Amino acid sequence: MAYIAIEEGIPGILGPMMFRPETTKPLRELAEVLLRGDNTLSSAERETIAAFVSSRNDCRFCQLSHSAAAAEHLGGAEAHYALIDSVKADFESANVSPKLKALLTIAAKVQLGGKHVTAGDVAAARGQGASYREIHDTVLIAAAFCMFNRYVDGLATWQPEDPQEYKPMGKLMAHSGYTRTNWEADANAAAQR
Repeated sequence: MAYIAIEEGIPGILGPMMFRPETTKPLRELAEVLLRGDNTLSSAERETIAAFVSSRNDCRFCQLSHSAAAAEHLGGAEAHYALIDSVKADFESANVSPKLKALLTIAAKVQLGGKHVTAGDVAAARGQGASYREIHDTVLIAAAFCMFNRYVDGLATWQPEDPQEYKPMGKLMAHSGYTRTNWEADANAAAQR
């Protein structure tokens, strides 16, 4: 049961967003720009960073929903889900590009605290071909997801236990985005499950 009076059965961040809708629009717009906007990093890579940071923060809702979105951007096969799981488990040995590994190193340090990122981390990412914008966006995604994770968990929102329940959420995020106008209907539909 959530710590505040939000509708029962609304998963994760959707409950607090329904509770305080005036904060929803800027949060959704930020997620849309960071995860789906024009970028040299693919949406799959950016969703992977979000899922990775959320995993390190132990936020079940965010890590599983954004893992599902990342896998969906890659094609939605079970192998894509396994790839995202391997990144969360040990990104350094995961089958992702050296550039993404360097960016995940930065994201991991942001998750601990921004001052953990060093000039050497940035130089290593640059050495793997990361642009300054990609580094910037990695830091901002990691920082934003620390906020989103704490928003979800700090209010003790309800989070489905079954990982399969996150696949439809991932599809919706990957294909319809974060600024869709029917988000409240999506939350109510989720509560009916």
